[in-house]
Amino acid sequence: MSPKSATARLRWTLLSGGILLLGYCGFVMADARMFQYRENAEMQRLLVTPGAPGAPPAMARSGLIGRIEVPRLGLSAVVMEGDDAATLRRAVGHIPGTALPGQSGNTGVSAHRDTFFRPLKDIRTDDEISVTTLEGEFRYRVVSTEIVSPDDVDVLAPTSKEALTLVTCYPFYFVGSAPKRFIVRAERVFSQSER
Repeated sequence: MSPKSATARLRWTLLSGGILLLGYCGFVMADARMFQYRENAEMQRLLVTPGAPGAPPAMARSGLIGRIEVPRLGLSAVVMEGDDAATLRRAVGHIPGTALPGQSGNTGVSAHRDTFFRPLKDIRTDDEISVTTLEGEFRYRVVSTEIVSPDDVDVLAPTSKEALTLVTCYPFYFVGSAPKRFIVRAERVFSQSER
């Protein structure tokens, strides 16, 4: 094989590999977008059509917890139960073993830094976060951010107040498996009628 044909074959192989990778990335992004659209529609349907009295909450049947929004950052995504790879590819995941929104304690949610939680790179103290579930809308105010090691799970420890902890990988633009975790801690804000 001549050097010219070997170079041409290598060029074709690299081009084909690049096209396949772009196709896969496109598929993953389209799948996540369609999933978000379907689950948002399901959330709206469930909010309008409550379940039968005494029936288990709809979120327990489907895994749908609700929707998280950070208005200033334009972040809006559905929250599903679980923090496994399949869930985090398509949604924000509620970390099992932590409180649900509206319950006393620390609600933990997680998402990838290069998808749903990318906007968190610009979050600030006092930003508002809302979580809408079938039980109602819960508002939180950001009180702190920190960077921790992946094995520092104390950030998910139960709290005496209603708190919300957002977890994503850090640094935001790191290529590969990120070495740290970016933590956003928020506390529940009650309206006058809720006090």
